[in-house]
Amino acid sequence: MTKIYFETFGCAANIADSEQMKGLLKEAEFIITDIEEEADIIIINSCTVKGPTESKIQKRFEELKDGYKIIILAGCIAQSDPKKYPEYPLIGTKQIHKVVEVVEEALNNNIVRAINVKEMPPLNLPLVRRNPVIEIIPINRGCLGFCSFCKTKSARGNLISYPIDQIVKRAQKAIQEGIKEIWLTSQDTGCYGFDINTNLPSLLNELVKIPGDYKIRVGMMNPDHLIKIQDPLIKIYQHPKIFKFLHLPIQAGNNRVLELMKRQYEVQNFLKQVQTFRLAIPEISIMTDIIVGFPTETPEEFFDTQTCLRKTSPDYTNVSKFWARPNTSAERIKDKVEGSEIKRRSQIITEISQNISRLKHEKWLGWEGNIHLTKKGKEADQWIGFTLSYNQVVVNGEYKLGQKIRVKVVKTRIFSLVGEEI
Repeated sequence: MTKIYFETFGCAANIADSEQMKGLLKEAEFIITDIEEEADIIIINSCTVKGPTESKIQKRFEELKDGYKIIILAGCIAQSDPKKYPEYPLIGTKQIHKVVEVVEEALNNNIVRAINVKEMPPLNLPLVRRNPVIEIIPINRGCLGFCSFCKTKSARGNLISYPIDQIVKRAQKAIQEGIKEIWLTSQDTGCYGFDINTNLPSLLNELVKIPGDYKIRVGMMNPDHLIKIQDPLIKIYQHPKIFKFLHLPIQAGNNRVLELMKRQYEVQNFLKQVQTFRLAIPEISIMTDIIVGFPTETPEEFFDTQTCLRKTSPDYTNVSKFWARPNTSAERIKDKVEGSEIKRRSQIITEISQNISRLKHEKWLGWEGNIHLTKKGKEADQWIGFTLSYNQVVVNGEYKLGQKIRVKVVKTRIFSLVGEEI
């Protein structure tokens, strides 16, 4: 029997795509293996968001090209840069349902390049979950933005949303199968449904009606779309089945830089949204994203980003160094920030954000509550669960995946809380 190994890079949407491709292949009686050495075929599900990630993928192809295994490229690079890989079978971001056909043809020495963007993969495809207690549901594909630094747009395209009833059916099935967390993912959950006359709060209102002991984590949304759904979203966010977690990228704390990035909001919009959510839901955890060293960003404008970070004190911050992506308008801006300066700015923002995270976590010391253990830790008998505000809690003991326990936080760290069962 043919054995297939997956290597998945990037976001939760890519993980969801790999899960569905695995499900289709398993249904077709291929064997999915977690051991690369025993595989006959390797499928690399790629990401194009950051230059270093794409370089790592290119390096993997160099390592694998002289071997005996069949290599198939899937995901964002397959969609956006097919000419770079002329000798390989390709599976584009909207062709994951063609994976069996591509694999079967590859076994017969035929190269199929499934990169048509005019189709949408069905939402009810079979799947093999990476984590048996977490269901990742892509609620829409593509987005409405045109960010000057982003290459993902060329891979994922414009917004196409799945209907609410299809998403609810998939969630119902997953809950019946015992999952404990539902992750709603997309390139921008905030614009979900704008193309089909609905929105994210309407979807959440239907999802929380499903009986069961589970929580919903809402993925990243941009400030320009949040403003259109803010009041009903705050209302439904207060439901006990929804994690009090808001991933809201600011990217830069200066309006001129935001305009260059082609972000459709201003700093004051972000500040107001953070304030409004915290007033309505004091326990909410907020995550943001920041890009440092965007072309022409001055020291004064970088200081504005530091000020914004200190004003809003997000619980968690993803810090990225600017990396010019091919065929983006940001790549064509000539006045680049020096690499050494970008590195320095990254270190400053990382230090500020980690200090904020440390202080935020200290407030959880002594907290008691119930958590589902949804991940295995790195050490033996180490497990990970999450508070209702989606703070990571690490516990040690003999437990089972998906088990619900009551814990007390006895120690805090920069990136996690340490709990003990009570």
